[in-house]
Amino acid sequence: MTVRNLDKLFDPKSVAVVGASNRPRSVGALVTRNLLQGGFQGPIMPVNPKYQAIAGVLSYPDVAALPVTPDLAVVCTPPEIVCRIIGDLAAKGCRAAIVLNAGLTRIESAGGGPLQEDVRAEADRVGMRILGPNCLGLLVPGIGLNASFAHLPALGGKIAFASQSGAMCTAVLDWARAHAIGFSHFISLGDSLDVDFGDVIDYLGSDPQTRAILLYIESIHERRNFLSAARAAARNKPILVIKSGRVAEGAKAAATHTGALAGSDVVYDAAFRRAGMLRVYEIGELFAAVETLARGKPLPGERLAIMTNGGGIGVMAVDDLIEGGGSLAELTEETLAALDQVLPDTWSHGNPVDIIGDAPGERYTAALEILARAKAVDAVLVMHAPTGTASSSEAAQAVIDTATDTDARVLTCWVGGDTVAPARTMFAAAGVPTYATPRQAVKGFLHTVNYRRNQEILTEIPPSIPSEFHPDVEKARTLVAEAIASGAGMMREPEAKAVFSAYGIPTVETQIAGDSREAAEIAGEIGYPVALKILSEDIPHKSDVGGVQLPLESAEAVRGAAENMREAIAEKMPQARLEGFTVQKMAHRPGAHELIIGVASDAIFGPVILFGQGGTAVEVIADRAVALPPLNMKLARELVERTRVARLLQGYRERPPVDMEALCLTLIQISQLIVDIPEIVELDINPLYADANGVLALDARIGLDPSAARQPQRLAIRPYPEELEETFTMASGHQVLLRPIRPEDEPRHHEFIAKLTPEDIRFRFFGLIREIPHSQMARLTQIDYDREMAFIASGTTPDGGSETLGVVRTFTDPNNESAEFAVVVRSDLKVQGLGHKLLQKMIQYSRDRGTKRIVGQILRDNSRMLGLAAKLGFKRRAAQGREAVEVVLDL
Repeated sequence: MTVRNLDKLFDPKSVAVVGASNRPRSVGALVTRNLLQGGFQGPIMPVNPKYQAIAGVLSYPDVAALPVTPDLAVVCTPPEIVCRIIGDLAAKGCRAAIVLNAGLTRIESAGGGPLQEDVRAEADRVGMRILGPNCLGLLVPGIGLNASFAHLPALGGKIAFASQSGAMCTAVLDWARAHAIGFSHFISLGDSLDVDFGDVIDYLGSDPQTRAILLYIESIHERRNFLSAARAAARNKPILVIKSGRVAEGAKAAATHTGALAGSDVVYDAAFRRAGMLRVYEIGELFAAVETLARGKPLPGERLAIMTNGGGIGVMAVDDLIEGGGSLAELTEETLAALDQVLPDTWSHGNPVDIIGDAPGERYTAALEILARAKAVDAVLVMHAPTGTASSSEAAQAVIDTATDTDARVLTCWVGGDTVAPARTMFAAAGVPTYATPRQAVKGFLHTVNYRRNQEILTEIPPSIPSEFHPDVEKARTLVAEAIASGAGMMREPEAKAVFSAYGIPTVETQIAGDSREAAEIAGEIGYPVALKILSEDIPHKSDVGGVQLPLESAEAVRGAAENMREAIAEKMPQARLEGFTVQKMAHRPGAHELIIGVASDAIFGPVILFGQGGTAVEVIADRAVALPPLNMKLARELVERTRVARLLQGYRERPPVDMEALCLTLIQISQLIVDIPEIVELDINPLYADANGVLALDARIGLDPSAARQPQRLAIRPYPEELEETFTMASGHQVLLRPIRPEDEPRHHEFIAKLTPEDIRFRFFGLIREIPHSQMARLTQIDYDREMAFIASGTTPDGGSETLGVVRTFTDPNNESAEFAVVVRSDLKVQGLGHKLLQKMIQYSRDRGTKRIVGQILRDNSRMLGLAAKLGFKRRAAQGREAVEVVLDL
């Protein structure tokens, strides 16, 4: 996680080409030609001892002979000497290099490892950044930089593109030039020895020349860096992704249903969604989506009105909308009456709004103005098919004029060829999204819908957990430790249920029997009817081999079922070890839905949580969604709503809706379980009964791997750091809880800000503000614990609630060199030692994570804060203007 020296890579002032050549079609010749023809204004210095001049430019025999230190070097040499070249560049003071050649992984270094590790070590020694190897290079049209061997230059623009595939780079470059699409940056990552997606997103996220970021991904190397960078940048600009390798052929059999269902591609989907990105599937769709998102107006909701001069294309759009999961706006009586006043009697009197084929521009204006004002409409798709009775360009100009004067989101679809081409050009020039077909137009709208949903995940306040949740973590850890000590890779069902019970998940009592006689005795004690299951670590799916019998009403039935199971297993799976049987009371929950909740370990993103429709046919039905932990109530509900079974859970006919809060709480409990106990690498609850009375776990499996506890960044998203909580006693004797801030704290944070005095507000925000909007407050409360930290002091109100009394926060730069702090305490709590304690706690936290320094801006008349900073060892630096001073604490 660093942007160190990326400015040398993406905005160099001088470039060297090591391995430049006059040999036609060689990489060194192509790179040199592209650089010289690109319009770059700084020095371009070829390096090759074989030539005095290359492409008419003086050449240098080696790196040491260069007259100036290059900001950027492009290395085109054979792979065998790349490591030496990087060492020479490092000694010269160069801090960024592009390594184009492949083969560094195949060549063995003197130390016995792959050569690329030596290259990495040479670069890391001085902080040099490496793009590649095995890449096409880099293009930054805004500064005339074409440090690549691409066959075409890139046009200038506001879109950044980064790809792991060189072939995809050339294809996109070719496609974009044919469609007059330009770029702020065009980046070929190659093998990502150093510079990876996360680094690129960090840099581009704050680049004012980049309006949107497009990614072509084959795999992710640094998942936490990637997600942290994407979640930060996606708040500022759209990030769109094409991910290849969607189909995993030949997947291995899994011990749990979850392992079979949670394939890597659906996990990538979950990661992109969690980070606020939008996934698309084709090159054309990628650029159409970014134009829609970057040029269109914000979408307040998801209800689409379709306005058309032809009924057929309107119906096609409705079909595509509904099939894509979109929502067709229901026009109110008021809107219908208003349309009646401006449209012919023969108009469609519904949505889609058919304004008739002879519609002149005035009719488009009148109808669009009404739909844009309608409260039940969030966006309007205006469609047009050419006719002999009306001008396509006149209609387009009417729509442009109206769309410019309204806050409503307007999309257009002018169907046809040469006749409507001028109209499409008009829309493009006016910044109004336009599409050639109804399907493309609806897909563009659905992109905005899905992007809006993903953005809401980043900013929406999660509801509080519906009930107190205090898991017995130690009991669960003891059960897991005992299972590991016994050598078990899979916990037995009763033990797994005991773990779930420790986390507050209702389960059915289950006991173990060694043989058929003992099973009958246990059944008599539990009470009939009972369910009988085989107990064998070698048989993950018991029902597949006849290893589940229910309901059993008598001792004879239990004994008979047990003997039959034993014989069946001996015949079907003679190698399986049969430990005995489990006996459990039959759960009588008529009408309950059978669901599945599970955990699997993804090779890239680590633990993932699965939810869907359960039962014995779970793999056949394949109705599931996955999410990355940790979860809150909002994320849990969103996970449920992405499945087909979610509609059934809302209730229908005589079946009441399920207790959704209990279901979401169970997902949160599972999420917390895998956060707390890293040795749990997979689990199933299948089936999980859910109805209006809550949930009940009937069957349970937990897979263990003791080595998982040794993985420091096991989770792709850092969970709430509970270990940083502590209690503090103020001078008044009142105790407060100092803890990291949570997304759920937003309402109390608004109340906290409202209770600050105008002077406190001015000291904290360097000006007077009336209120902080939700979008900004979400950034203050929904933080990435890997990148920033905020500790709040939480007190108890007289009615037993909680309130925020003070807060200290830091935002650390991606290099972890400097953290900027701010602290504020409620005015009526001054001189209680709270501000001192909060800032002291943040200093220790920053020191523990290896941050080099903490800095802060303090107004000159804020004598109390200046005194506190001095007391804690901060030193004043050069004044940052007349009003404020900067204080620094070296750690």
